[in-house]
Amino acid sequence: MADHGYKCYIPGCAGDVSTLHTLPTEKNCQQAWLMFIYNRIPKQFNSKLLVCSAHFTTECFSNLGQYQAGFAHRLILKKGAIPTILLPSQPLPQARTSQLLRTNDVGCQTDATQLPLKTMMTSVRSKGIQVTVSSQSVVVGTTTTAMSWPSIQPFTSTPVKAAMPAKRTRVELEEDMKIGNVSSAVIDPQDSTYDPAQSVTTETESSQVFATSMPFHKDAKFIVFEKCLLSLFESCPVCTSSCNVSPRRRGTFVAIDQRCPHCDFFRQWRSQPVIGSTPVGNLQLSAAIYFSGASFLKMQKVFRAMNLKMHTYDAFRRHAKTYLEPAIIHKWNEDQNLQLHYLSQNKNAILGGDMRADSPGHSAKYGSYTMMDLQTNNIVDIQLVQSKEVGGSYHMEKEGLRRSLDRLEESGVKLDCVVTDRHPQIQKFLKDRKIIHYYDIWHMAKGLSKKVEKISREKDCSLVKKWHKSIINHLYWSATSSKSGPEKLAKWTSIINHIQDIHTHSDPAFPRCQHEQKLSKDCSKWFQPGSRALNRLHKVLINKRVLSDVEKLSPHYQTSTVESFHKVILYFAPKNVVLPFIGMLCRLYLAAMHFNENVVRPQMTTSKGKLVYKHFFPKAKKGGHTIKPVKTEPTFCYVINLMDSVFQEVFCDPLPYLDAIQRIPVPQYLSAQRDRPSMEKTVAEHVTFQSRGV
Repeated sequence: MADHGYKCYIPGCAGDVSTLHTLPTEKNCQQAWLMFIYNRIPKQFNSKLLVCSAHFTTECFSNLGQYQAGFAHRLILKKGAIPTILLPSQPLPQARTSQLLRTNDVGCQTDATQLPLKTMMTSVRSKGIQVTVSSQSVVVGTTTTAMSWPSIQPFTSTPVKAAMPAKRTRVELEEDMKIGNVSSAVIDPQDSTYDPAQSVTTETESSQVFATSMPFHKDAKFIVFEKCLLSLFESCPVCTSSCNVSPRRRGTFVAIDQRCPHCDFFRQWRSQPVIGSTPVGNLQLSAAIYFSGASFLKMQKVFRAMNLKMHTYDAFRRHAKTYLEPAIIHKWNEDQNLQLHYLSQNKNAILGGDMRADSPGHSAKYGSYTMMDLQTNNIVDIQLVQSKEVGGSYHMEKEGLRRSLDRLEESGVKLDCVVTDRHPQIQKFLKDRKIIHYYDIWHMAKGLSKKVEKISREKDCSLVKKWHKSIINHLYWSATSSKSGPEKLAKWTSIINHIQDIHTHSDPAFPRCQHEQKLSKDCSKWFQPGSRALNRLHKVLINKRVLSDVEKLSPHYQTSTVESFHKVILYFAPKNVVLPFIGMLCRLYLAAMHFNENVVRPQMTTSKGKLVYKHFFPKAKKGGHTIKPVKTEPTFCYVINLMDSVFQEVFCDPLPYLDAIQRIPVPQYLSAQRDRPSMEKTVAEHVTFQSRGV
């Protein structure tokens, strides 16, 4: 018999069973127990007599499976259970110290008892950690009221003499919600990653994840109201009396301790699994916000509007630094290596590049240079450059391109050509590296369009406005219909003759216009030789730089898809949000993963198989419209893959993934180049300045 001062009342019982059960109060069941013990029903008997579990069949217990698996410390009898085994030859199996984490996502996970034995009431602690638990107890009757939720304390504890289970190295632990005067416990100070500001009580179970058919993070979640939840714990399932309820919360996690003051029934319920000391829901909420490109602060406002509980921003940042950002970096590196390997197997790659600054003008802090495979429209590389690294934002584009080309060459990618804008530094850089360089037509057309529009507003130049669209279209046609640079020039320069109603040209590369020759009687729609409008157009369209650039216009692929990707970046990294270097880099990678997954989406069709279109009014059309095909809904498989990576790989052993981030060269903050003044001095200067009345 377990040494706790109590014993089984069955004569001759010497079974070493720790769970004892009290005499039931229901009359018929009580008489059956007395008949089993005394072979008669005595007139006087001890109302607190005990019978050990060895005298009951396995069918009498409601939690035998949990007890044998180590998830319950004591056996619970079903209502109406009667002892039938007089002298058991073999006691029931004892609860073993489980090497599995107690994180089974079921309706209720309970540790129950029916008697306040000294063993049950003994002070407990996890080895190496001693904590005084302070929690709020509330008697729950038929009417429940809203209550404050104390911060979470130790989920479970074992006696001091219990064997210490194996521990996983922890890099980050969830924070305690500081409500009331409840303080958190600490993890092992000998841990090299120990941080008192981030520590909470650890479970004294093994931290190995309990294997289930479905991972915890893929389980469905629901919004539960407080009163509806507490109503489940109003009455004792054994004696139906009102119970004392101690709710505790950490972020989205809720633990409820239910204790009956009459029969001492006790159980603990958890709203979600806990891995190590981190609630799965808290980490998954942080991951969902980060991976979907949302803002934590905006989500926090939504939660507060609903009175829906969530963890703090500090906890979100710790999740991001420890698990989420390492997972993003790892996933992007895997995807990028696969794409670069594919490109290296091909003969020559046609790439397009462009830079996006985080703010307009020359005040940009970050510049992200994107390199895209124009044959598949997949992003193959992104380089993030801080202006301080290169001496100003003007030089960020060249540095980003240089890093991208170095990365491609290291992977064995052979370039056929590169398509970019007409940035002078880029022109010289690619010329020095002897790489064929083409210009994107849209960038050049945009610049010419502004100049032509400016001319159309001048005196005696109203005719230019009527030809504006045709001139820009002619630029596109000259580039895409030509096979060589001289042919592009010949076609482009023919525009000066064409707008004068002259359709034969002196250049043998393009001797005559390809349209049908029509005699026009309306001379007002043609430019007259020597007119002011014609001379102004000639200076803009046929100057030396324009002719040089037209010869290098891309005859095939353009960088318009890169511009589309820049719009995707705005969703993941808005320009009005200040992000640290690694945070900015990770959001760029997320944008690239989203873009690569959804760049080739089929066009939506009706039930009859008809393609669906919609009107589109782009800014460049200045009120005009165009037709845009409606694509199918985007997919988010990359989010699912990242979530799996976090819970199945990174969380189990984050150190290798953190090492990969440590190898990324992170430049100093722009403010690091100056000494930070003391707050007292700054406030004094501010007060002095304000006192002057300025």
